[in-house]
Amino acid sequence: MVGTPQSTALMTRPAEVSPAGTAVEEPARLPGAAVVDRAVELNARVAPTLLRLALAVVFVWFGALKVAGASPVEELIAQTLPFVSADLSVPVLGGVEIVLGLALAAGVLPRITLLALSAHLAGTFLTFVTASELMWTANLFELTADGEFVVKNLVLITAALVLIGCYSRRDGTHRAA
Repeated sequence: MVGTPQSTALMTRPAEVSPAGTAVEEPARLPGAAVVDRAVELNARVAPTLLRLALAVVFVWFGALKVAGASPVEELIAQTLPFVSADLSVPVLGGVEIVLGLALAAGVLPRITLLALSAHLAGTFLTFVTASELMWTANLFELTADGEFVVKNLVLITAALVLIGCYSRRDGTHRAA
């Protein structure tokens, strides 16, 4: 009779049994491991909320500077959007940033707010197209201060995406962040 192959899912391996009277020891933990474990648990609970609030503060603050006419990036915005008056574009962008920041702080529609925030930040890279002379020095590997200011938005976009992940758990539950 021809033997039928057995699925690897059905194969079992006999458990290893220690000789009678000998206990299997767990590996010794490093000193301070319990403290690290507690810090990791605390970080998992608190860090998303702190990250959300930090983004909110940055957006409200920078938006308020634009609305008040005290933003150091007013000229950068004017050159990035030459087809719109800076007298209109700067305060409007500031107002949008304040609304996004307040919505983040309040936790209102977090996934939509964070997506809008990411889109807003992605829009800042338009500067590399419309005002590229402000972004680079003579060496294309060296950014100007304005270029660095825009590129740092990659970190803010990534923070927003991480928070979207916190609010979009696969099991359908939303984790407070």
